[in-house]
Amino acid sequence: MSRLSYMGRPWVAFDATNRQHRQWYYEFVKHQTWGRCPVRFIVADDHGDLLTMIQQRLNQYYTEREFGVKIAR
Repeated sequence: MSRLSYMGRPWVAFDATNRQHRQWYYEFVKHQTWGRCPVRFIVADDHGDLLTMIQQRLNQYYTEREFGVKIAR
């Protein structure tokens, strides 16, 4: 394993319920770069790209929060 693997930002699964994760996504949208994000988000196997995955999870989070209804995945 390369030494760069140890020096890079850690991998994290995006969690829409985590306020910090939502803040990092907001910073990405604001600045159009992940350069200020201290972690790298993992893309789930059932999704094609990171942005679509995050947007879908945020839609589900805010819909459940507003209407109090759990949406089946």
